[in-house]
Formats: sequence, C-alpha cells, structure tokens
Amino acid sequence: MIQALKSVRLMSSSSVKQAVSELSVPVPWGEIRGKVWGPEHGSPVLCLHGWADNCGTFNTLLPLLPKDRRYVAMDLAGHGCSSHRPPGVLYSFPSYVLDVRRVVEALRWTRFSIIGHSMGGNVGGMFSALYPEMVESLVLLDSYGFFPTETKEMSRVLRQGLDEMIEYEKTMEDKKTRVYTYEKAVERLMVGNKSLTEESAKILLERGLTQAEEGVMFSRDFRINLKNVVRISLDQSLELLSKIQASVLVVLAEDGFEKMFSDSKQSKFTSALLQAYRDRNHAVVTVPGDHHVHLNNPENVAPLLSDFLQTKVLPHSSQLTDGLNSKL
Repeated sequence: MIQALKSVRLMSSSSVKQAVSELSVPVPWGEIRGKVWGPEHGSPVLCLHGWADNCGTFNTLLPLLPKDRRYVAMDLAGHGCSSHRPPGVLYSFPSYVLDVRRVVEALRWTRFSIIGHSMGGNVGGMFSALYPEMVESLVLLDSYGFFPTETKEMSRVLRQGLDEMIEYEKTMEDKKTRVYTYEKAVERLMVGNKSLTEESAKILLERGLTQAEEGVMFSRDFRINLKNVVRISLDQSLELLSKIQASVLVVLAEDGFEKMFSDSKQSKFTSALLQAYRDRNHAVVTVPGDHHVHLNNPENVAPLLSDFLQTKVLPHSSQLTDGLNSKL
C-alpha cells in the first residue's frame, strides 16, 4: 500500500504556489518516491522523467495542464529521492517498466495516461506496448517511445555494459562521493546537460542533491551512467509500437533529439519510428525549444498537451501545429 502522503508546497517558475503531495511506494529494495498534483478523484496521468533527471522536471509544466487530472510524477529508481537498486544490479528499461507496474498497482490504477520525457518516454512506450489495455493516451516529449540499436552492435554494447559494471564494482568501495558547494553543483549539472537553463537546473536539484557535512552531493546512483545492456532492434521496436492501443502524441523539440540524430546512423531509426506513428494516425508535431523545452519553456507544449489530454483526438500533425501557433 502507499504510505501516507505528506502535504508540501512547491514554488513554480511563475512564482505561483502549487499544492502538491509527496508519494512513497514501497518496493523490495526500498521505496519509489514522487509527487502528486491534482484532485484525488481526477483522471490519472503518470509522468516519467528523463535519464539523470527526476520528477521535478514536470514542476513548470503540470500547473499549466488541465486541473481535473491527478498527476503522479515518479522519481525512477536511482534518481531523485527514490532508492538506489541493490548492489550488483544493473539499470535497464524492463526494470523501469516493472517499477511503473509496481507504482500503478499500488495506486490501484487500471487505466491512465502517460506523459514521458526522453528516457521516460521510452519507458512509457514499452509499458504501453506490454500493457495496452491500461494506457488511454501517451505523450512523448522529445522522445520516440523506443531506442533501437543496430543488431550487429548488440554484442559489443552488451560486453561494454558488463565490463563497466565489473570495473565499477572493483572501485566503488574506494570511491569517495564528491562533495560540492550548491553553486558548483548547479554549474556541474549545467555543464553536463547543455539544454538546461540555470533556473531549470535549480529545479531539478531540489530532488537531485543530498546534504553532506561540507556541502551537497548528487543523489542519483552512479550506475545509471553505465551502458544499458538490454537493447532492442528496429524491427522489435516497430513490433512493440504496433501493440500500442493508446492515442499517441509525439512532441519533438526543434533543437532536441531530432537535430542531434540528423547526421547519425540513429536518424534512420527515428525516421522509421515517426513514420510508424503517422501510419497509425498518431500525431507528431515539432515545437520551438531544446531537449528540456517542457521544463524551460512549458508554454510551448502545454496547449498541445491540454487539448490532447482533454479530447484524445488524433488530428493530423499540421492541425496540431496550426493550433499551437494560434495559441502562442
């Protein structure tokens, strides 16, 4: 069962206070933590953040979305305030999907919507394919729902991931967690993630830091940086995509992943996935902004998400773009 929810306050970037609750779901190795917005009996929406982020990534967006929804934003395992996985365990997409299943089981949700950013979109895409009867609508924020790998590259990637884990285990007891001043932690996060503004970095660090005697430490598990060893091919990705029954809205950022992949071999995968969504009458639209547009400039995506969550209509991409332009 879910532990008691404690009422807290959250200051959004617009300086408007938004009442939220803190969520804690027990899991075999600790707890999955998160935040809850909206009325108790509102239509449920699960929000999944990107790699190395935490549920604070939705702080500026959710106050702009329909107020009659119950938004639950998870800190994925090893991120934010959630427990790290046990020693010797690797992080992988199926494990994150299983954690989502644990959380919705604890919430007693049988049907809900998903908003996923980046890696969270990939987790949401896989969940929607494996449990199609549970997901009403799926929003992918600068994400394709799946992240295919060349079949011939899989053995190399698998070996690299295993070797990285061995090397990590050799040195982890000797490693001292680095302590930063708060200002240096903000600077470090922005150096590692060029798409974050200073304000956005500070929002993520609300759940991304723990107090130390001489400063602060990053709370995330170092193992999330190791190579993901569970990979799927393009054919497998397309097969999973075909199982999704939910209405899907893909929101790409002009200076996000699509631009990053434009000159790489990954671009052929992203093109194939986007075409598969269009072929199934799902909506694909591009908005101004970078990879963290939903956090840096939530007004660029909120009108689209609001309309989509309220109607579940699948208009053509051009109609979505026209609708966005009329609201900006």
